Amino acid sequence: MKADKQALAEEGPQGMLGKALDGIERVGNKLPDPAMLFLILMFAVWGLSALLSGVSFDAIDPRTDSPIVVNNLLSAEALTHFLTSMVTTFTAFAPLGVVLVAMLGVGVAEHSGFINTALKQMLKVTPAKLLTPAVVLVGIISHTATDAGYVVVIPLAGVIFFTVGRHPLAGIAAAFAGVSGGFCANFIPSGIDPLLQSFTQSAAQIVDPSISVNPLNNWFFAASSCIPITLLIWWLTDKVLEPRLNRTHKVNRDEVDLPAMDEVTPTEMKAFRSASLVMLIAIVGFFSLTFPESSTLRDSNGSLTSFSAPLMQSIVPLIFIFFMLPGLVYGYITGSFKNSSDVVQAMSKSMSGMSHYIVMAFFCAQFVAAFSASNLGALIAVEGASGLKALNLPAEVTVIGMIILVGFVNLFVGSSSAKWALIGPVLVPMLMQLNISPDLSQAAYRVGDSSSNIITPLMPYFPLVVVYCQRYVKNIGIGTLISMMLPFSLALMAIWSAWLLLYWSIGLPLGLGSSYSYGL
Repeated sequence: MKADKQALAEEGPQGMLGKALDGIERVGNKLPDPAMLFLILMFAVWGLSALLSGVSFDAIDPRTDSPIVVNNLLSAEALTHFLTSMVTTFTAFAPLGVVLVAMLGVGVAEHSGFINTALKQMLKVTPAKLLTPAVVLVGIISHTATDAGYVVVIPLAGVIFFTVGRHPLAGIAAAFAGVSGGFCANFIPSGIDPLLQSFTQSAAQIVDPSISVNPLNNWFFAASSCIPITLLIWWLTDKVLEPRLNRTHKVNRDEVDLPAMDEVTPTEMKAFRSASLVMLIAIVGFFSLTFPESSTLRDSNGSLTSFSAPLMQSIVPLIFIFFMLPGLVYGYITGSFKNSSDVVQAMSKSMSGMSHYIVMAFFCAQFVAAFSASNLGALIAVEGASGLKALNLPAEVTVIGMIILVGFVNLFVGSSSAKWALIGPVLVPMLMQLNISPDLSQAAYRVGDSSSNIITPLMPYFPLVVVYCQRYVKNIGIGTLISMMLPFSLALMAIWSAWLLLYWSIGLPLGLGSSYSYGL
């Protein structure tokens, strides 16, 4: 009888979910290496662009107010451009520079021992039961510093979990879900707010030229969303993912090049305090330069948080500096750095771990450029939005449909601003006709835009997360990461959508100067 009950329990939702995820992992891992996958997809885009280049589409590109035309990438002119721009396409690939520059500074801090000591000190004050939500919250807040979460928070989460004896891939997944799955949630306003607002306002002015949208029109909703998102990711990590990882993906601890979690020596504590003080002085000194209204770190409008502000454009160099300085101080006090050659060696070690990512980034850059040049992404986005409009569903159902549509389009068009520029001019005016405000439309967009980030290999940082996982389990592939993140993605879309509907039904303010309805 007990055996039968156990068998039934294993065949329950948890067991069925595990089997489904195992199947996804097996199928996904049979895909080629990510580098080759991007190459194959690029060839597929070339072929599809050639087939569709002669087809006339009624879909109007809102960026040009003209019908969308699929460009033939197999034409002689396009192939010539591909060859002549291949190098610059790779070197101009934004995630590549972000990752490599940041990792140079992080490498110095890591190999000096500074990060290890910092983690030990942090773990002393963080209760073991709250480790997962702490990682998730840090990941969500990291959006304030643009892409810092991908190059700092996610790998460090793996180190933290590994150090305390938990599965490191669970830490990486929790951080990835917070950084990328919770991308549009944050307690702190960031550059994404005015960026989305600018597209929302221009789309709304198609119907009402006098309308004005506040840049922080979704701030309250985005801040409140941190609560359900954190709780959800916490539960999924501890109760669903980590138990499965412990059964299916054993960590070869002997091959993981990480220091043991031993006690901090007096010398290390002295070095840590000195290094932390230097880091604090550098941060305070730098940000004191931002206070004057005439600061060169502000944009032309005096803002510090817009994407055009020099401060926001300096985030990655600042990561490099603010990790490099304490790493140097710590290393020279403890003796882990005896001369400049040791510092360069630390940087070299951090770069050696990025070799696979650099190869993947090359092919990813070529694919992204081809997909953009073909206009296939624009066609998918606009046709999808037009299809949703044609269904003429009730307001609440339309909002949920919009979230699902955005989540689907996000699998192909990763850029948040590019998607909104494409589908916003269709969806915002359409929903205004249903008495739904641009503020609510933008909030729904944020939910859909975030939820599927963590399951698409076409997201530029996805291959980097695969590399982080391979540090602990060598046979990790695309399928493994997708199977790890799929429950987070589906749950985020469902729970976050429900949170928006609840927020709407109660009538809580979405943000500053926001509303739910638009009076025609």
